[in-house]
Amino acid sequence: MSPKQKPLVVIIEDDRSLAASLADQLLNAGLSTQVFHKGATALKFVGESYVHLVLLDPNLPDLDGLAVLDKIRRLSHSPAVIFLSAQREGHHVAQALEAGADDFIGKPPHPDELVARIRAVLRRSETAGDSRLTVNAALGTGVFLFNGAEVHPERLEIVFGNKKRKLGRKELGILYHLHANPGVIISRHSLIHAVWGVHADIRSRSLDQYIAKIRDAYADHGKSLDCLRTIHGIGYWYEPATANGGAKDGKKPRRA
Repeated sequence: MSPKQKPLVVIIEDDRSLAASLADQLLNAGLSTQVFHKGATALKFVGESYVHLVLLDPNLPDLDGLAVLDKIRRLSHSPAVIFLSAQREGHHVAQALEAGADDFIGKPPHPDELVARIRAVLRRSETAGDSRLTVNAALGTGVFLFNGAEVHPERLEIVFGNKKRKLGRKELGILYHLHANPGVIISRHSLIHAVWGVHADIRSRSLDQYIAKIRDAYADHGKSLDCLRTIHGIGYWYEPATANGGAKDGKKPRRA
Protein backbone atom coordinates (compact mmCIF):
# COMPACT_ATOMS: atom_id res chain seq x y z
CA MET A 1 0.00 0.00 0.00
CA SER A 2 1.54 3.33 -0.97
CA PRO A 3 1.72 6.08 1.67
CA LYS A 4 -0.79 8.16 -0.30
CA GLN A 5 -3.27 5.35 -0.82
CA LYS A 6 -6.19 5.34 1.57
CA PRO A 7 -7.13 1.84 2.72
CA LEU A 8 -10.57 0.84 1.44
CA VAL A 9 -12.87 -0.54 4.13
CA VAL A 10 -16.12 -2.22 3.10
CA ILE A 11 -18.83 -1.96 5.74
CA ILE A 12 -21.48 -4.70 5.58
CA GLU A 13 -24.16 -3.68 8.06
CA ASP A 14 -27.94 -3.86 7.68
CA ASP A 15 -28.59 -1.15 10.28
CA ARG A 16 -28.49 1.85 7.96
CA SER A 17 -28.07 4.40 10.72
CA LEU A 18 -25.15 2.53 12.28
CA ALA A 19 -23.58 1.92 8.86
CA ALA A 20 -23.68 5.65 8.07
CA SER A 21 -22.19 6.48 11.47
CA LEU A 22 -19.38 3.95 11.00
CA ALA A 23 -18.62 5.33 7.54
CA ASP A 24 -18.37 8.88 8.91
CA GLN A 25 -16.02 7.75 11.68
CA LEU A 26 -13.72 5.97 9.26
CA LEU A 27 -13.77 8.79 6.73
CA ASN A 28 -12.77 11.23 9.48
CA ALA A 29 -9.88 8.88 10.32
CA GLY A 30 -8.58 9.03 6.75
CA LEU A 31 -9.98 5.74 5.48
CA SER A 32 -12.05 5.16 2.33
CA THR A 33 -15.35 3.36 2.79
CA GLN A 34 -18.02 1.55 0.81
CA VAL A 35 -21.26 0.62 2.55
CA PHE A 36 -23.52 -2.36 1.83
CA HIS A 37 -26.60 -3.56 3.65
CA LYS A 38 -26.72 -7.06 2.17
CA GLY A 39 -24.10 -9.76 1.90
CA ALA A 40 -24.62 -10.70 -1.75
CA THR A 41 -24.09 -7.21 -3.18
CA ALA A 42 -21.10 -6.68 -0.89
CA LEU A 43 -19.49 -9.95 -2.03
CA LYS A 44 -19.84 -8.94 -5.68
CA PHE A 45 -18.05 -5.65 -4.97
CA VAL A 46 -15.30 -7.28 -2.88
CA GLY A 47 -14.72 -9.88 -5.59
CA GLU A 48 -14.30 -7.22 -8.28
CA SER A 49 -12.36 -4.59 -6.29
CA TYR A 50 -9.15 -4.27 -4.30
CA VAL A 51 -10.48 -4.08 -0.76
CA HIS A 52 -8.16 -3.87 2.26
CA LEU A 53 -10.59 -4.71 5.04
CA VAL A 54 -14.20 -5.76 5.55
CA LEU A 55 -16.18 -4.73 8.63
CA LEU A 56 -18.83 -7.45 8.81
CA ASP A 57 -22.08 -7.72 10.74
CA PRO A 58 -22.72 -11.48 11.10
CA ASN A 59 -26.51 -11.03 11.15
CA LEU A 60 -27.48 -9.93 7.66
CA PRO A 61 -30.93 -10.15 6.04
CA ASP A 62 -29.81 -12.36 3.16
CA LEU A 63 -26.68 -14.27 4.18
CA ASP A 64 -25.16 -15.60 7.37
CA GLY A 65 -22.00 -13.71 8.33
CA LEU A 66 -19.92 -16.89 8.54
CA ALA A 67 -21.00 -17.78 4.99
CA VAL A 68 -19.93 -14.31 3.82
CA LEU A 69 -16.56 -14.78 5.55
CA ASP A 70 -16.08 -18.16 3.90
CA LYS A 71 -16.76 -16.70 0.44
CA ILE A 72 -14.34 -13.83 1.09
CA ARG A 73 -11.62 -16.27 2.12
CA ARG A 74 -12.05 -18.11 -1.19
CA LEU A 75 -11.15 -14.99 -3.21
CA SER A 76 -7.72 -14.77 -4.85
CA HIS A 77 -7.22 -11.51 -3.00
CA SER A 78 -8.80 -12.00 0.41
CA PRO A 79 -9.02 -8.81 2.49
CA ALA A 80 -8.82 -8.71 6.27
CA VAL A 81 -12.18 -9.21 8.01
CA ILE A 82 -13.36 -7.85 11.35
CA PHE A 83 -16.64 -9.07 12.81
CA LEU A 84 -18.81 -6.35 14.36
CA SER A 85 -21.55 -7.88 16.49
CA ALA A 86 -23.78 -7.25 19.49
CA GLN A 87 -23.36 -10.95 20.35
CA ARG A 88 -20.16 -10.72 22.35
CA GLU A 89 -20.33 -14.01 24.26
CA GLY A 90 -17.14 -16.03 24.22
CA HIS A 91 -18.42 -18.77 21.94
CA HIS A 92 -19.53 -16.23 19.31
CA VAL A 93 -16.10 -14.59 19.36
CA ALA A 94 -14.32 -17.95 19.20
CA GLN A 95 -16.52 -19.14 16.32
CA ALA A 96 -15.73 -16.05 14.25
CA LEU A 97 -11.99 -16.18 14.89
CA GLU A 98 -11.76 -19.91 14.21
CA ALA A 99 -13.63 -19.36 10.94
CA GLY A 100 -10.93 -16.95 9.80
CA ALA A 101 -11.92 -13.50 11.07
CA ASP A 102 -8.95 -11.27 11.92
CA ASP A 103 -10.65 -9.58 14.88
CA PHE A 104 -13.98 -9.22 16.67
CA ILE A 105 -15.48 -5.96 17.97
CA GLY A 106 -18.63 -5.67 20.04
CA LYS A 107 -21.46 -3.27 19.28
CA PRO A 108 -21.65 -0.41 19.76
CA PRO A 109 -17.94 0.18 19.10
CA HIS A 110 -16.10 3.13 20.62
CA PRO A 111 -14.91 5.26 17.66
CA ASP A 112 -11.30 5.43 18.87
CA GLU A 113 -11.13 1.69 19.56
CA LEU A 114 -12.73 0.87 16.21
CA VAL A 115 -10.19 2.92 14.25
CA ALA A 116 -7.27 1.61 16.34
CA ARG A 117 -8.30 -2.02 15.80
CA ILE A 118 -8.79 -1.49 12.07
CA ARG A 119 -5.34 0.08 11.76
CA ALA A 120 -3.78 -2.75 13.78
CA VAL A 121 -5.35 -5.41 11.56
CA LEU A 122 -4.29 -3.51 8.42
CA ARG A 123 -0.70 -3.35 9.68
CA ARG A 124 -0.64 -7.07 10.38
CA SER A 125 -2.19 -8.04 7.06
CA GLU A 126 0.09 -5.72 5.09
CA THR A 127 3.22 -7.00 6.83
CA ALA A 128 2.18 -10.62 6.38
CA GLY A 129 1.64 -10.06 2.67
CA ASP A 130 4.82 -8.07 1.99
CA SER A 131 6.88 -11.03 0.82
CA ARG A 132 4.17 -13.63 0.24
CA LEU A 133 3.59 -14.47 -3.42
CA THR A 134 1.30 -17.46 -2.92
CA VAL A 135 0.39 -19.54 0.12
CA ASN A 136 3.45 -21.75 -0.45
CA ALA A 137 5.99 -19.36 -2.01
CA ALA A 138 7.51 -16.02 -1.03
CA LEU A 139 10.04 -13.55 -2.39
CA GLY A 140 12.65 -15.23 -0.21
CA THR A 141 12.08 -18.67 -1.75
CA GLY A 142 15.36 -19.75 -3.32
CA VAL A 143 16.03 -20.28 -7.02
CA PHE A 144 15.13 -23.81 -8.11
CA LEU A 145 15.35 -25.90 -11.27
CA PHE A 146 12.27 -27.18 -13.03
CA ASN A 147 12.91 -29.47 -15.98
CA GLY A 148 16.02 -27.65 -17.20
CA ALA A 149 14.82 -24.10 -16.53
CA GLU A 150 15.74 -21.87 -13.59
CA VAL A 151 12.83 -20.44 -11.61
CA HIS A 152 13.58 -17.16 -9.80
CA PRO A 153 10.81 -16.39 -7.26
CA GLU A 154 12.29 -13.04 -6.23
CA ARG A 155 12.00 -11.82 -9.83
CA LEU A 156 8.91 -13.83 -10.80
CA GLU A 157 10.88 -15.15 -13.76
CA ILE A 158 11.70 -18.47 -15.38
CA VAL A 159 14.97 -18.61 -17.32
CA PHE A 160 15.49 -20.88 -20.32
CA GLY A 161 19.21 -20.66 -21.07
CA ASN A 162 19.74 -16.96 -21.76
CA LYS A 163 16.06 -16.19 -22.30
CA LYS A 164 13.85 -14.90 -19.50
CA ARG A 165 10.09 -15.09 -19.21
CA LYS A 166 7.84 -13.56 -16.58
CA LEU A 167 5.84 -15.85 -14.31
CA GLY A 168 2.52 -15.17 -12.66
CA ARG A 169 2.27 -15.80 -8.93
CA LYS A 170 0.02 -18.81 -9.27
CA GLU A 171 2.29 -20.36 -11.92
CA LEU A 172 5.21 -19.92 -9.55
CA GLY A 173 3.31 -21.55 -6.69
CA ILE A 174 2.35 -24.52 -8.88
CA LEU A 175 5.92 -25.02 -10.10
CA TYR A 176 7.29 -24.78 -6.57
CA HIS A 177 4.85 -27.35 -5.17
CA LEU A 178 5.56 -29.79 -8.00
CA HIS A 179 9.31 -29.23 -7.59
CA ALA A 180 9.04 -29.95 -3.85
CA ASN A 181 7.11 -33.19 -4.44
CA PRO A 182 8.82 -35.07 -7.28
CA GLY A 183 7.86 -38.61 -8.19
CA VAL A 184 4.52 -38.67 -6.37
CA ILE A 185 0.95 -38.20 -7.55
CA ILE A 186 -0.34 -34.86 -6.30
CA SER A 187 -4.10 -34.58 -6.15
CA ARG A 188 -5.84 -31.55 -7.61
CA HIS A 189 -7.20 -30.73 -4.16
CA SER A 190 -3.78 -30.71 -2.48
CA LEU A 191 -2.20 -28.64 -5.26
CA ILE A 192 -5.00 -26.07 -5.18
CA HIS A 193 -4.86 -25.82 -1.40
CA ALA A 194 -1.06 -25.50 -1.45
CA VAL A 195 -1.14 -22.56 -3.86
CA TRP A 196 -4.51 -20.87 -3.30
CA GLY A 197 -5.08 -21.79 0.35
CA VAL A 198 -7.40 -24.09 2.24
CA HIS A 199 -10.45 -21.93 1.49
CA ALA A 200 -9.99 -22.11 -2.29
CA ASP A 201 -12.76 -23.49 -4.50
CA ILE A 202 -11.51 -26.95 -5.49
CA ARG A 203 -14.11 -27.08 -8.29
CA SER A 204 -12.50 -24.16 -10.11
CA ARG A 205 -10.86 -24.85 -13.48
CA SER A 206 -8.24 -22.14 -12.87
CA LEU A 207 -5.60 -24.77 -12.07
CA ASP A 208 -5.94 -26.35 -15.51
CA GLN A 209 -5.54 -22.96 -17.15
CA TYR A 210 -2.35 -22.21 -15.21
CA ILE A 211 -0.92 -25.67 -16.01
CA ALA A 212 -1.63 -24.98 -19.69
CA LYS A 213 0.22 -21.65 -19.45
CA ILE A 214 3.23 -23.41 -17.95
CA ARG A 215 3.22 -25.98 -20.75
CA ASP A 216 2.97 -23.19 -23.33
CA ALA A 217 5.97 -21.41 -21.80
CA TYR A 218 8.10 -24.53 -22.23
CA ALA A 219 6.80 -25.17 -25.74
CA ASP A 220 7.56 -21.57 -26.75
CA HIS A 221 11.19 -22.19 -25.81
CA GLY A 222 11.40 -25.53 -27.61
CA LYS A 223 11.28 -27.64 -24.45
CA SER A 224 9.07 -30.61 -23.74
CA LEU A 225 7.24 -30.96 -20.45
CA ASP A 226 6.47 -34.67 -20.78
CA CYS A 227 7.79 -35.16 -17.25
CA LEU A 228 4.68 -33.35 -15.96
CA ARG A 229 1.84 -35.79 -16.47
CA THR A 230 -1.87 -35.34 -15.94
CA ILE A 231 -3.37 -38.24 -13.99
CA HIS A 232 -6.97 -37.95 -15.15
CA GLY A 233 -9.51 -37.76 -12.38
CA ILE A 234 -6.78 -37.48 -9.74
CA GLY A 235 -4.18 -34.78 -10.34
CA TYR A 236 -0.60 -34.46 -11.57
CA TRP A 237 2.75 -36.21 -11.40
CA TYR A 238 6.14 -34.60 -11.94
CA GLU A 239 9.44 -36.43 -12.23
CA PRO A 240 12.49 -34.29 -13.16
CA ALA A 241 14.00 -35.33 -16.47
CA THR A 242 17.50 -36.77 -16.65
CA ALA A 243 20.13 -35.50 -19.04
CA ASN A 244 18.86 -37.83 -21.77
CA GLY A 245 15.31 -36.54 -21.38
CA GLY A 246 13.80 -39.53 -19.59
CA ALA A 247 12.35 -39.83 -16.14
CA LYS A 248 14.73 -40.78 -13.36
CA ASP A 249 15.41 -44.52 -13.21
CA GLY A 250 12.21 -45.24 -15.15
CA LYS A 251 10.21 -44.72 -11.98
CA LYS A 252 6.48 -45.11 -11.96
CA PRO A 253 4.38 -42.54 -10.15
CA ARG A 254 3.36 -43.26 -6.58
CA ARG A 255 0.88 -41.53 -4.35
CA ALA A 256 2.08 -39.01 -1.80
